[in-house]
Amino acid sequence: MDTELQRPLSFRLSRRGDRNNQRSCDKDDGGELFSSVRLPQDNPVKTVWRYDSILLFLSFLLALISLPMSPAGELGSAISKKEGKVLISKDSLVLTLKAEHRCPIPVADDPDKIIIPEGKTPDVIVKDLTYIEEEDLVNNGSHFFPLFGGNQNWQQRENSFKLKPSMKVHCGFLRNGGADMNPVDTEYVKKCRFVVASGIFDGYDVPHQPSNISTRSKKLFCFLMVVDEVSLKFIKNNVTIRKDRDKGMWVGIWRLIPLKHPPYDEPRRNGKVPKILTHRLFPEAQYSIWVDGKMELIVDPLLILERYLWRDKHTYAIAQHKHHRSIYEEADANKRRKRYARPLIDLQMMIYYYEGMEPWSLKKNTVSDVPEGAIIIREHTALNNLFNCLWFNEVNLFTPRDQLSFGYIVYRLRGLFKFFMFQNCEYYSLFVLHPHTREHSSKVEWVKNLSEFKGNGSSMKESRGGFGLWTPYPKNLDSVILPPVVRTSKAG
Repeated sequence: MDTELQRPLSFRLSRRGDRNNQRSCDKDDGGELFSSVRLPQDNPVKTVWRYDSILLFLSFLLALISLPMSPAGELGSAISKKEGKVLISKDSLVLTLKAEHRCPIPVADDPDKIIIPEGKTPDVIVKDLTYIEEEDLVNNGSHFFPLFGGNQNWQQRENSFKLKPSMKVHCGFLRNGGADMNPVDTEYVKKCRFVVASGIFDGYDVPHQPSNISTRSKKLFCFLMVVDEVSLKFIKNNVTIRKDRDKGMWVGIWRLIPLKHPPYDEPRRNGKVPKILTHRLFPEAQYSIWVDGKMELIVDPLLILERYLWRDKHTYAIAQHKHHRSIYEEADANKRRKRYARPLIDLQMMIYYYEGMEPWSLKKNTVSDVPEGAIIIREHTALNNLFNCLWFNEVNLFTPRDQLSFGYIVYRLRGLFKFFMFQNCEYYSLFVLHPHTREHSSKVEWVKNLSEFKGNGSSMKESRGGFGLWTPYPKNLDSVILPPVVRTSKAG
C-alpha cells in the first residue's frame, strides 16, 4: 500500500511538505470530519469518507426507526455520546459497523501549554521493588553459563504474583547474562527522565525519524534507539551516523544504544528486552513511550503523555487489539500465521487455562485481554515496574509472543494493576507504519508437532529462553481442553 495512504487521515497536527493539503481535526474545525481545505473530487480519501458517511447515516437512521419499538425508558441506552461520537447499542441495532481504522486523537492544542505534574505518583501497593541479579549458573550438558532471565522455577513464579509492600523478583539482567550497554551510553541515559524508546534487532528496520515534534519535546525527551550488533552494522551501511564528542552515535534525533552480547538465540525475544524492561535499561526515567522500530511516530510525545496519562491520572496506557480480545483468539491467529511453534503455543495456553485464565467476555472488568503492544505509555511506578517484570518473565519462560501473556498477568494481579486501554483507532493515528527491510522467519515457526524437536530437530530448541516449555509442569495438563475459538477476522 502507498505509504501516504497509510498515514492517519483525521489528525489534528500539522503535516509536512505536500501533506499540508490534507484535512485537519483541530478544535478550530469544530471537531468535524472535514476542514475548510477542499479535496479534489477524485481524491480517494474523499471517496472513502463519502462512503463511510453514507453507511453511518443509514445505520443511525435504522437505529432511530427501531427506537419506538423499544420499551419506555430505554432511549438513553440506545444512543449515547462519548468523546463526541454516537454509539449505538447492540440491543437496538442488528447491523454491525466495521470498526474505524483511524480516528481523531483528542490531544491538547499546544505542547508548550502542557503542565507537567510535579513529583511522582505515590507507590501504594508495592513500595520497594528489587531484582534478583545473581543465580547459580545453568548446565547445558557441556558447560555452565549464566542466563539473562535467570532460572526461575515454578514456585518462584507463583510467589511473584502475590503482591506485598516489599518484593524481590526476577526481571532480566542477571550478571553476565548479556544485553550489555557501552559505558558512554550508560552515562548518557542517566540524565533521561522523559524517554521515547524504540528498538531494532537482527537488521529488520532502519530508524524512522519522528515528525511533528515540538522544540520543547526535543529538549525534554531522550529519543533512544536500542540496537543489537547486527542492526548497528546494517544501519551503518545504509544510514548516515554521526558521532558526538563523547563518541555517542546518532541517526537524526535518535541516540543509538547498542547492546552487546544478545541474551537470546531468537531476535524477537531479544527485542522484548528494551520493549518491556524499559525501566531497567533506563533506570532514571520517570516516563517512557515505547514505539516499535518499524513505526514513525507522528504525534508530539508530550501531547501523548498528557492525553493518555496525566489527563485522567493514569500511569500505564496501551491500545486494545484491533481484532482479538481473548488470548485464545490471539494464540489461534499466531498459529495460523506461523509466529511460533504451534504445539508450544498450545502448551502455554493450556497452562494459562489450567491456572484459571478464562476467555475474554463482557463479564470481565477489562476492555480486552489482548493489547497492541507496539506502543506502550508508562510512568515508572513500582507497581508498573513489577508488572513489566512479571510480563517479561512470561516471555522469558514461554513463547516470545508477548500479546499472549499481557492479559494473563493482569488476571494474576487480581485487579490491583490499573491501566488505560484506549481504542484501537487512536493507536493507528499515532504513527506511520513502514515495512520491515526483510521478513523474519525461523524453522521453529513451522513446527506442527513436538516430535519435530527430536533428533536433528533438537537444534530448534532455544538454548537461553523458553525453558518453561521444556521443564515439566508441576500439575497434570492431560485433561485440559482449550476453549473453542470463533474466528471473527481473517487478520491476525
